[in-house]
Amino acid sequence: MKIAIVAGCNRRNSSSTMMAKFVGERLKSAGHVVNIWDLYDEPLPFYDPDDETESDTVTRLAQMVAEADAVVLSTPEYHGSVSGVLKNALDYLGSEHFDGKMVLCISSAGGSVGVSSLQHMQVIVRNLHGISCPEWISIGGDQRRFDEQGEPAHAAVRARVDRVLMTFVSLAGKMRIT
Repeated sequence: MKIAIVAGCNRRNSSSTMMAKFVGERLKSAGHVVNIWDLYDEPLPFYDPDDETESDTVTRLAQMVAEADAVVLSTPEYHGSVSGVLKNALDYLGSEHFDGKMVLCISSAGGSVGVSSLQHMQVIVRNLHGISCPEWISIGGDQRRFDEQGEPAHAAVRARVDRVLMTFVSLAGKMRIT
């Protein structure tokens, strides 16, 4: 299965991006083709619905998501919602990119968990005609620590990620149009 991951933080070494990369490695090790778009490394211009030109970066992101069988969205929780850079990226995309695809949402929060950002992503996914995975990944507080290999420092977090990914991959496979 082809899976697109959009890491929606504009901060170097953010825990939400580290989690997105960890998820990507787990999915690759399970035999999936994974493409990650890190909005810190490849930022997009501000969305302007009146601008008829499309930048190369926007075209490549749109193509990556359109060609995917499933999508993972990752964000830090800022002021109880998704990051501005993730929302900006999603503004460039539409139902033609998400229609009928399973979407896994990930958040990282300074507090205990980032539930508000996850709920906001589910609303966005629904409006893009994607299908939100009933499981999600939220890390907060001390759970945001990663080791030198880029893995969550807590075994319980790694185990939770593996359980969520099993559900996500199973559902995404059932939704996949052949």
